[in-house]
Amino acid sequence: MDLFNYSRRETSEVNIGAVPLGGPNPIRIQSMTNTSTQDTEACVEQAKRIVDAGGEYVRLTTQGIKEAENLMNINIGLRSQGYMVPLVADVHFNPKVADVAAQYAEKVRINPGNYVDPGRTFKQLEYTDEEYAQELQKIRDRFIPFLNICKENHTAIRIGVNHGSLSDRIMSRYGDTPEGMVESCMEFLRICIDEKFKDVVISIKASNTVVMVKTVRLLVAVMEKEGMAFPLHLGVTEAGDGEDGRIKSALGIGALLADGLGDTIRVSLSEEPEAEIPVARKLVDYILTRQDHPYIPGIETPEFNYLSPTRRETNTIRNIGGNNLPVVLADRMDGKTEVNPQFTPDYIYAGRELPAIREANVEYILDADVWTGEEGTWPAFNYSQLLLMGMCQAELKFLFMPYMAQTDEVIACLKTHPEVVIISQSNHPNRIGEHRALVHQ
Repeated sequence: MDLFNYSRRETSEVNIGAVPLGGPNPIRIQSMTNTSTQDTEACVEQAKRIVDAGGEYVRLTTQGIKEAENLMNINIGLRSQGYMVPLVADVHFNPKVADVAAQYAEKVRINPGNYVDPGRTFKQLEYTDEEYAQELQKIRDRFIPFLNICKENHTAIRIGVNHGSLSDRIMSRYGDTPEGMVESCMEFLRICIDEKFKDVVISIKASNTVVMVKTVRLLVAVMEKEGMAFPLHLGVTEAGDGEDGRIKSALGIGALLADGLGDTIRVSLSEEPEAEIPVARKLVDYILTRQDHPYIPGIETPEFNYLSPTRRETNTIRNIGGNNLPVVLADRMDGKTEVNPQFTPDYIYAGRELPAIREANVEYILDADVWTGEEGTWPAFNYSQLLLMGMCQAELKFLFMPYMAQTDEVIACLKTHPEVVIISQSNHPNRIGEHRALVHQ
C-alpha cells in the first residue's frame, strides 16, 4: 500500500453475466430495486431506469423461494426488451433461497452472519473450541452444495458482511469488532479457495463510515497474507437521502477508492434507485482523474498505523490542535455575502482586505503583508515569507505551504515557531497523497 501514490489494487476477474468485474475492468456501478420482487412488471421497469441512468448491475431482494423463482420472469422481461444487465439476488437467512436464486440470477449475495448461523439470538455467547469447529463444519456442509449449483449455472456470488448482523458465534470470540467482521468473511472465502470457486466478490458494510473503512482495509491485509485477491464491492449501509446521504457515501466509499480499493460501488440512498447512479458515477470519475499522476516522493512515518490510525498529536494554539475539535476555515475572497447562517466557520480567510460587514462570532485571517494586528484577525504567510513570519509577534499564525516547499530551511524555521498552523496547499491531481506526504514529513 502506497499512502502517497494512487494505483488500483490488483484483483482477480469475476464473471457476472456479460459484465465482468475486477481485474482489468473499470469500477462498476450498481443499484438496487425497491419494488416487490414478485411484481415482475414493476421490477423490470425500475431495472430499466437504473440501466438507462448508467447502472451496470441490478440487485433485487429475494426474501423467499417465490421471489427467487420470479427472477426468471424478470430476467426474461428485461432480455426481451434488449436489456442484458446482470441481476443480483440479495439473500438473507435462508440458504434454500440462495440455491434457487443461483439458477436465475447472474450473481447471488449471501450474508455470512445469517447464512447458516442463526441471527443474533444472544442465547449462546460462549463456545468451546470443539463447538466452534462443529459450527464451522456446518457452514462447510451447507455452503459447498450452493457453490456446486453456482458452478453449474455459471453464477457468481457476493459474500456480504454487515456490521449489524454478526452471528453469536463470531460475537462470542471476537465481539462486535472489525476483526470479527473480517473473520466472518474469511471463513467463507477459505471454503471457496478449497473448492476452487473463483467468481467471488466481497463486501463489508457498516452505517458508521469509520468502522467501514477500517474493516475493509483490515480485510484486504488479511486476504493478502493468505494469497487472496478477490475484488471488493463498496457501500455505506443506509446512508440516507439528500446531502447527508451523499456526503456520508462520499466519505466512506471515497476514502477507500482513494486508496485504490474497490471494484464496484453502490451509493445507498433512500430515494429512487436511479438517483444513486449519478452520485456513484461522480465518485468514480473523481477518483480516476488521479490515474498515472506525477510521482509523490512521500516517506511514511514509522509510528503511523494504516490499519488502525489514531489522531496525530499536535500543539495547542488557542482553539486549534491538541484535544480541540477540528476548526473550520472558510474562504470569502470571492466577495460572496450570501451564506447559510446555520454553518458558521471558526475563521474566515479574507485575503488582502477585511469585508465592510463582518460576520459575528468569527475571526478573520488576512495576508501577512497587510495584517494590522487588529483584534479578531490573524496573519497568513506564504512559505516564501519566512523572515517576515519570524518578525511577527502574533500568538497565532497561518502558513500556506505545499508539500514540495518543505525544504530544510522551512523545517528549521517551523521548529522554532510552535505558534504556526500549516495550511497544506495542493494543486496535484492526487491531492490526498500530497497532503498525506506533508503530514508524514
